[in-house]
Amino acid sequence: MDEQSSPSLRNAQPSFDLAPEQQEILDAADRFARNELFPLSERMDNEEWWPEDIFPKIGEAGLFGITVSPDYGGSGSDLFTSGLVLQAFSRWNHALALSWVAHENLCLNNIYRNGNEFIRRKYLPGLCDGTRIGALGLTEPGAGSDALGSMRTTARRDGDHYILNGSKIYITNGPVADVLLVYAKTNPELGPKGISAFIVEKDYPGFRVAQKLVKMGFRGSQTAELVFEDCRVPAENMVGVENRGVSVVMSGLDLERAMIAPICLGICERALELSIDYAKTRKQFGRPIAEFQMVQSKIADMYVWTETVRTFTYRVLAQANDLEVGGGGRGHIHALTAASVMYAAETMGRVLSDAVQIHGGSGYIWESEINRLYRSSKLLEIGAGTTEVRKMIISGELLK
Repeated sequence: MDEQSSPSLRNAQPSFDLAPEQQEILDAADRFARNELFPLSERMDNEEWWPEDIFPKIGEAGLFGITVSPDYGGSGSDLFTSGLVLQAFSRWNHALALSWVAHENLCLNNIYRNGNEFIRRKYLPGLCDGTRIGALGLTEPGAGSDALGSMRTTARRDGDHYILNGSKIYITNGPVADVLLVYAKTNPELGPKGISAFIVEKDYPGFRVAQKLVKMGFRGSQTAELVFEDCRVPAENMVGVENRGVSVVMSGLDLERAMIAPICLGICERALELSIDYAKTRKQFGRPIAEFQMVQSKIADMYVWTETVRTFTYRVLAQANDLEVGGGGRGHIHALTAASVMYAAETMGRVLSDAVQIHGGSGYIWESEINRLYRSSKLLEIGAGTTEVRKMIISGELLK
């Protein structure tokens, strides 16, 4: 049958491409990241340097507060759009992309979804314009995968304040954050059901950054251990209801997992691009290595892996778009977000391994861009629940 004579058949299947307005957002974020973020990436990696003026620039470009209502300084868009911005940032400066998502999703979006009007008015405008940096404080030295059950940080009511005692570790943006969304047990006897969420400002008495942590990858993204020693937090800074913080945590974790996959996608895209360019220009035995079938095979694999990560990432972002407050931590979306980040992170590891192999000796040199990307891979199999925990979540939901 002549396809041209049957347009209904040609158009029978729905398109899985981005809508024109979504592609426009992705392209705009890509241009900004290429021009503003990429020039910072090498120094950030070499020195674990933090560019103090970059968050206000991101804010001026309208690339913070993607999911937040314009009433509070945001764009009024959705999680999917936020994921597109993150994908673009990750292509050009994955360390800043990680800091961006910790600020944008873990802190800002969580406050918007769960905070009352007072808290929204007080904190969201500065977080949306980038003049204040946000962070999330959940993981503790003795509580990684079991972040809720083993939480030891406590919050005791004292008049108009809560007194926080404890510590948090591996906190992205910790050394530079102005505003931190912190979880603590207000009723330790209730275990995970006795957790509450608080906003802590960096200059509150009793709060300090204990140490800045030096990492293998994502080096420019600042990470710290935080300590609370009789830290006085106004009672009005509680986010949500006392002893109901677990609902804030669980819905936030599902959104976090959905938003880690775009980091993997952006890194895969950049690694593939670098590998293709290198294969075309690097010559061995008198001809470009792109002419060798083994190199062609690796590039073909990398392309297929990247495209499958893209499809899964977009599907889960779309599904998580309408996740209601307190609606995470269970059911299909809980398994799906865990699956997307597990697949994206593990597949990214394969893409980067082949990318380094194509680059050969130059890929093993610390200063090379592909080496910088390769050193990022392991974190995304660990953060927001390890690969092993993700498998537990998936199987747990399927076997109920």
